[in-house]
Amino acid sequence: MRHILIVPVALLLAATATRAADVQTALVPLRNRIEKSDYRATGQLVRVDANGNRISYSVSVKGLWFSGAMHTMVDITPPKAVAARTQTQDEPVRILLEARPNGEDSVRIFEPHESTPIALPFDKWDQGFLGSGFSYEDLLEPQYFWSGQTILKSADFGAHHCEVLKSTPGPSDRSHYSEVQTWLDRTIDYPVYAEKVMKDGGIVKEFTYYGLRQSSGVWSATQVEEKIRGRAGSTLLIVKRGSAKANLSVKDFSSEHISQFEDRP
Repeated sequence: MRHILIVPVALLLAATATRAADVQTALVPLRNRIEKSDYRATGQLVRVDANGNRISYSVSVKGLWFSGAMHTMVDITPPKAVAARTQTQDEPVRILLEARPNGEDSVRIFEPHESTPIALPFDKWDQGFLGSGFSYEDLLEPQYFWSGQTILKSADFGAHHCEVLKSTPGPSDRSHYSEVQTWLDRTIDYPVYAEKVMKDGGIVKEFTYYGLRQSSGVWSATQVEEKIRGRAGSTLLIVKRGSAKANLSVKDFSSEHISQFEDRP
């Protein structure tokens, strides 16, 4: 719209409507995919420090949309050698997340030998769990339901032809990010890269999605790499096995089931 001053009003309105339609074209498949979620996966969370040293954690994830919210349960178990060296940070942990379109999200933490999960205050959602680069808020992924959505441009990311979606939180959206830009593959409407800008200090976190594949009609990534721009080191979330149609039920997220989490070797 460089020549906005000489564009007739009717044409300007038409262009605005087209851009809004483009946003919906990108958002609807994403939101539908989330609202049809019924999956489980196992793999590894790998911390890579500035010297290339790695610590690998076992990860189990399952997610189901029900009662108007995305429910996700994440179990993380450190290797025995790490657990033996520390008393708190590297104990097994279960993370319970609920993401809602109205922004009323929640994060709860369940540790072994505790009778009930503990609500995590919002001011800690930007912290990396078990020292990883992934924060609790990164597990929620609420940006696709934020009120501010704009298609910035078309751009290539590697071999992927993408639309760049800019998401900004509204007044009712709790977030530590000021904006998220997501490169969506036009063909499959799935993210291949994202940049998240922190409100505090403008730090940029970069997420790259590898090994895209389709199973039971659902696209997913087999690996996601997180990096902070300008810093050495990264965190990898690697999926080794999983099912896009897991046939989960509400009972899988019941209090009785959640309390079965144990300190497993």
